[in-house]
Amino acid sequence: MLTRLADLAIRAPKRLLAIAGLLLVGGAIYGIPVAGHLLTGGFTDPSADSTKATSVIDARFHGGQANLVFLVTAPGGADSAAARATGTAIERGLGRHSDWLTFTESYWSAPKSQAGNLLSKDGKSALVVTHIRGNDNAIQVRSAQLNTELAHGGNGVAVRAGGAALAYHQVNDQTKLDLAKAEAIAIPITAIVLILVFGSLIAALVPLAIGIFAIIETLAVLRVLSTITDVSIYAMNMTTALGLALAIDYSLFMVSRYREELKAGRDPHDAIVATVRTAGRTVLFSALTVGLSLSAMIVFPMYFLRSFAYAGLGVVALAAVASILVLPACLALIGTRINSLDMRVAVRRAFGRPTPEPKPLERGFWYRLASTVMRRPVALGLAVTAFFLLLGSPFLRANFGYPDDRIINSNATARTVGDDLRTDFNQNVSAGLVGVTQTAADPAAVATYTAAVSRIDGVVSVSSTAGTYVHGKQVGGAQKSLASTDGTGTLFNVATDVDPFSSRGGALVDHLRSTPAPWKVYYSGAAAFNADAMSGLKSKLPLAFALIALTTFIVLFLFTGSVVVPLKALVLNMLSLMATFGAMVWVFQEGHLSGVLGFTPTGYLVANMVILMFCLAFGMSMDYEVFLLSRIREEWVNSDRTDGANRRAVSLGLARTGRIVTAAAALMAIVFAAMVGSKIAFMQLFGLGLTLAVLADATLVRGILVPAFMRLMGRRNWWAPRPLVKLHDRFGLSEVEPPPPSTPRPFKELTPTG
Repeated sequence: MLTRLADLAIRAPKRLLAIAGLLLVGGAIYGIPVAGHLLTGGFTDPSADSTKATSVIDARFHGGQANLVFLVTAPGGADSAAARATGTAIERGLGRHSDWLTFTESYWSAPKSQAGNLLSKDGKSALVVTHIRGNDNAIQVRSAQLNTELAHGGNGVAVRAGGAALAYHQVNDQTKLDLAKAEAIAIPITAIVLILVFGSLIAALVPLAIGIFAIIETLAVLRVLSTITDVSIYAMNMTTALGLALAIDYSLFMVSRYREELKAGRDPHDAIVATVRTAGRTVLFSALTVGLSLSAMIVFPMYFLRSFAYAGLGVVALAAVASILVLPACLALIGTRINSLDMRVAVRRAFGRPTPEPKPLERGFWYRLASTVMRRPVALGLAVTAFFLLLGSPFLRANFGYPDDRIINSNATARTVGDDLRTDFNQNVSAGLVGVTQTAADPAAVATYTAAVSRIDGVVSVSSTAGTYVHGKQVGGAQKSLASTDGTGTLFNVATDVDPFSSRGGALVDHLRSTPAPWKVYYSGAAAFNADAMSGLKSKLPLAFALIALTTFIVLFLFTGSVVVPLKALVLNMLSLMATFGAMVWVFQEGHLSGVLGFTPTGYLVANMVILMFCLAFGMSMDYEVFLLSRIREEWVNSDRTDGANRRAVSLGLARTGRIVTAAAALMAIVFAAMVGSKIAFMQLFGLGLTLAVLADATLVRGILVPAFMRLMGRRNWWAPRPLVKLHDRFGLSEVEPPPPSTPRPFKELTPTG
């Protein structure tokens, strides 16, 4: 099939490129406006108790957890006429949007028993709080509109808006700005590095063109998907980064192989066919492994993660198709001019340097490195393994949580208001929990349950239709406003001094939910959302990891015919990823570089981003694994398959791919490293983590651990049980063209040794 595709590209390159051009224009027209069709939420589990609680509150109650807060500050104090007038005006403004809100309350309108919680310790600031109805996308949109409309001071009074709803909206806005800056930095640097790698300006522009094609078409695919299912706007951000990185990866491998074939004396026609048959197969296998790694995120309940699976599958498939169909058409037109406009020639002339003499692979850095490693495989392999284990050791104390306003490293109002709520108020109104039951008809039972909840460690007070309770004793009268609109249910407002994202916050939620009640009580609030998000992710992690491991093993077995090489790949990838995540715990959870990077450590890693990083980094490492294995196996199947041939195959495979893999990793690292300058902490985590993962994998893993392992295993690298040998003979996919029928298949010569 690949040979036919290569012939098609050679016979009708202009027609193929014309079709690609039309697709590019159509994709741009349809796909570029996709942002308006994507959603900004997707962080909650739709089946979780906290989500059900919010839905019931929105539909049947005039209450709930405050998710939008207006902080009113006046030099004359919150009781001054100017502060009161400003707070009252905000309440009136919120009243105009009553269909959006379940309740509104302020320091100036609340009962005296509750007003104290809405006043700062110094008396200069007070709060107007409200709960916005809707899912996590709707509340962000509405909070932004209310902020624009109402967060205005005057007469010396300052007004700032915060709360969870606005925090996520401001995170989204800041992320867009940061990614635009990152792309503006990464793309020019990428172009420069491509020129340095290829020398030729023509050869450097081809990968960029393929990257742009893959990105534009994936945006169009996301817009189509948005008409069918919920898709997070963050998926669009990954489309750009991953599309550019993968298209450059694949194009780099294809163009390098094409130039290699031309250098070997083939004419352009034969060089294209050989490139597509060999490097094209490698690209397909790589795309399959990366795509399968990303597709594992489909199993998670949050559409934030599922959206990355959609975007990842789309951009991987399009990058691969463009690389094996559009790129060969470009090569057919370019021909030997792929080496034109060699910038290195101009530089050498300018400095009076002679043209370097070509040297055999055996004298190159990567061949010599592989040979050195294979002379001391145990010592060097153990040294790198120990280094990775040391880096990974902090991961043993990793904590995970749900992001809050502290991930914003700028002066966004949600962040500054959040800081004030945590430090300047006796009670953080955004940290409380709200229980809801729809069938609490018995006032005595409501009172008993309210008193029981108020005795739980970490609970300051509980209010319900039975009254306000502290440590089991009633201190306030019944609050009829907490009853459902039909009078059959009640809310339980739980005030707490516990950090909702701490381990104590999780324990508090567990205790609340395990407290006996004659009816089902659902809890919402930051701590409940955090606990449910972690539970939803944790319940699906084994399935996701199993899918990644199983599909990767199967694909690599079909690629190599070996069971040893896939197991080796899985173990080494997990080792390098453990080191990466250990470093992330040390940096972001424990905050050792917080001053340098400008973020606030919260004592945990954002779980969604860790899962996304794992799937993406695992796929990228398999990408390099396939590139390296393709050339090692190509040398192996054409050898006498002795231990000496195995060592030479590894050395030659690394010599042929080392420079390409390192260049690809450097280019990908540039794309991800540009995100480290973000003002959103989890984007910094994402950028730095993937940069370290990519560079560690392309250097220490591919350069030392792989040669060391393959030297120790010798011919056993290519072993498989006899039934699997027969299975591979029938269904296996080969990097090289299959031999004539009269020639025995390579793997039939290797039989099980025990």
